[in-house]
Amino acid sequence: MKLDRILPFARLLLEKAVHPGDYAVDATMGNGHDTCFLANIVGPDGKVFAFDIQEEALEQTKKRLSEHNLMDRAILFHSSHDQLLDALPADANGRVTGAVFNLGYLPGGDKHIVTKPNSTIAAIRQLLQVMAPEGIIVLVIYHGHPEGQIERDEVIQFAMSLDQKKAHVLRYEFINQASHPPFIIAIEKR
Repeated sequence: MKLDRILPFARLLLEKAVHPGDYAVDATMGNGHDTCFLANIVGPDGKVFAFDIQEEALEQTKKRLSEHNLMDRAILFHSSHDQLLDALPADANGRVTGAVFNLGYLPGGDKHIVTKPNSTIAAIRQLLQVMAPEGIIVLVIYHGHPEGQIERDEVIQFAMSLDQKKAHVLRYEFINQASHPPFIIAIEKR
C-alpha cells in the first residue's frame, strides 16, 4: 500500500512541523509512544509537554522515556490537556510547533475514561494561542465507541468553524474500511 496509514501520516505531519530545539505537546500521553517520538524530534534543546488524567498513563510514559534515555526532554503533567496554558512555561508562547491528540481511551486501560469534546476543544483553542505560525495540531480521532462519536462530531464542527485566514484544516481518512477506523484532523496555524 502506497497510501500512508493513519498513524504514520500523523507522524509525517509532526515531522514537518517540529524541529530540534522546539516545544511540542502530547495532549493525551497514553502509553507514551507519541511523547517519545516528539522527544526524539525536539532533541536535547527542545521540550515535550505531555498531559494525561490517568496515573497509569504517566507511569507508562515515564517507563518508555526512561528506556529510551529521553526523560530530560519531557515534562509530564497529571492533568487534563485543557490546563495546558497554565502548565506551559512563559517562553512557550510562539515556540510550540506541534501537538498531537489521540482521542478516545487509553489502550489497554479503563474504557470508561475517555476524552471529552469540551476539554479537547478548549485545549485546541489554547494551543492556537501559543503555537508558532505553521505549527500543526494533529488529532487522531478514534470514534468506535459512543462517546467517541459525540467527540468526533463536535471536534469536526469546531474545526470546520475555524477561520481559514487563521488556520488550514485537513481531514485524512480511509472511507471504505469497516469498524470505524480512526482518522485525522490536522490544523495548521497560519
